Amino acid sequence: MIELGLADGSLIDELMELTAQSIGHLEIQEHFNIIKEIGRGKYGKVLLVTHRFRGTPMALKVMPKASTKLQGFLREYCISLHLSCHPCIVGLFGIAFQSKEHYCFAQELVIGRDLFAVIQPKVGIPESSVKRCVLQISSALEFIHSHGLVHRDVKPENILLLDSQCCQVKLADFGLAQKRGTIIRFVAGTLPYMAPELCAVALLDHQKEVTAAPLSIEPSLDTWAFGVVIFCILTGYFPWERCMGSDSFYQEFADWCTMEKEAYAEEDIPPLWRRFTPEALEMFGKLLALDSIKRSTVGAVKAYMEIDWLKKENGNQLQRTGQGKIHSTGRGADPLCRASVHTGEVSAAERLFRWTCEITKSLETSKVTVCLCHSPLNKKKTKKEISVGIKNVVLLHNQD
Repeated sequence: MIELGLADGSLIDELMELTAQSIGHLEIQEHFNIIKEIGRGKYGKVLLVTHRFRGTPMALKVMPKASTKLQGFLREYCISLHLSCHPCIVGLFGIAFQSKEHYCFAQELVIGRDLFAVIQPKVGIPESSVKRCVLQISSALEFIHSHGLVHRDVKPENILLLDSQCCQVKLADFGLAQKRGTIIRFVAGTLPYMAPELCAVALLDHQKEVTAAPLSIEPSLDTWAFGVVIFCILTGYFPWERCMGSDSFYQEFADWCTMEKEAYAEEDIPPLWRRFTPEALEMFGKLLALDSIKRSTVGAVKAYMEIDWLKKENGNQLQRTGQGKIHSTGRGADPLCRASVHTGEVSAAERLFRWTCEITKSLETSKVTVCLCHSPLNKKKTKKEISVGIKNVVLLHNQD
């Protein structure tokens, strides 16, 4: 058992140095039976394997040396190993090695789906399941933050389900994790989960540099992403595309946040936030505080577990807004479509959970016509929606 020790993340540096000195050379097929590939991304791939001598099933993460820096591999492995004793974080076997062409490490095999796969568009998942998931992920994030680390990639795709009711979930993928206080000068593109201060240092298409000051990696980035995840799984929508002034949905939310809360009326609340109870809006206000210094810790959600988050109408919780048909993505029979890094242009994967329409008072009781197009989004004219796909075995990584 590794002693978790220091809260400033400095133990990671020691683990990386020791691992670099001891990492062995072996070929995958000499020690593992490859059953099948269960995940693939920019980082490489994940293989379902069994140990040739012990028969233990594992998920083997395989990263090409041609596109992976040794320090990046060591950091992800050591952070994952450092935190894997928590029951709500994917475990590791302590097996790391390099082959002629790859860096590899073995993870606990989680057979099931990720959280993203069970979200119904425009509906989300039941509030009771959301709360079970939120409690576990907040515990995992508190644990991560208490050891001086920041996950940096909190999203439904990285939350793995061991059952369909979210009774047991695990946080995965530490490919973007960093020590608290690490300075970054820019990131490539944006995601809906990224906090405003992180979007400020995003390098979009046709940009050669960013004008914002370098950013210190802090737990508040995870808090913001966590708040967006809660919104997504409760509603089946993204609240916005990216946290920039050019995004009308984000700007509407930001304007509402700056209002005097004692003075605003129901109609001042952005339309798809009106489904939440006052207590839930208070919780979101803490998790999604525009000023990162005023943002709460992820543990703030614990105070809101015993109250309703969604308003009720005629005894039923409101988990739908608007009407409309779900159209095909135009990609044949494959509906699988997940949020990807936004670089200024709209791709099919980025449309998942986009707002169905610009909801105004005049549209709240109107039937919405749904259509798809591949042009950049004009939120005042374009109405879009894409259904959710399902994967059976998920152990994915989305490293830039």
